[in-house]
Amino acid sequence: MMFPRLHLFEFEDQPWLPGIVCDLATDYLCFIQAAFRLHRLIVPLLAEALHVTNQRRIVDLCSGGGGPVLQIQKALSAAGLRISITLTDRFPNWRAFQRIEEASEQQITFVRESVDARSLPDQLIGLRTIFNSFHHFRESDARKILLDAVQAGQPIAIFDYTERAALIVFLTLILTPLLVALATPFIRPFRWSRMVLTYLLPLIPLTCWWDGVVSQLRAYTVEELETLTKKLPCDSYCWHSGTVSLPGSPGHLTYLLGRSR
Repeated sequence: MMFPRLHLFEFEDQPWLPGIVCDLATDYLCFIQAAFRLHRLIVPLLAEALHVTNQRRIVDLCSGGGGPVLQIQKALSAAGLRISITLTDRFPNWRAFQRIEEASEQQITFVRESVDARSLPDQLIGLRTIFNSFHHFRESDARKILLDAVQAGQPIAIFDYTERAALIVFLTLILTPLLVALATPFIRPFRWSRMVLTYLLPLIPLTCWWDGVVSQLRAYTVEELETLTKKLPCDSYCWHSGTVSLPGSPGHLTYLLGRSR
């Protein structure tokens, strides 16, 4: 059973959400992605995209707390691909970005200014990536992101683990608060604010719980992604989309790759 796409509000999209709550929530998401090694399915697809587009620079959009970028950079480097990655976000999490920059030995850098994924500055050249964030955008804005890449002549690769399958929504609904509670003591760097806002005043579990369920309900299917690309006023791009099963899980990775012909 597949739910219809519902674009409900997410707390992390709201400008009034306190920065500390947003940052701690994205810290949790980054920890989960790293703990479950969710980057493993992305790396071969991304390596192929870099190869066919002859790119050695990635411009990551909607980076949040960094997502799987550090793990992806290390995996690509181990495979012999020396690339540079630039993190960007409309609401940059500078603290997280700085930690990632240091951990990557400056192979990953970031833009301090706000960057809108729908309209990138001309100087940001490279393969554009969006990891697990494309569902945040309504169809009109999602189309603008794709159109901006086309008009700039830049390739784009979108990866998302969210999906509207009833089982996935149900598991997210019942497991998220438990996972936040279990993961919090192991998230680094240690912050007392993380402990307080998780166990005493549970704003982080509530934020992650609501946003997690809404994210699944916002997910785009392969067919919907293909519809978005067909509505673009340009025939000079080729698009490829599909899904990959997550090992040991009922979930899937959904992806969309676009490049100039």
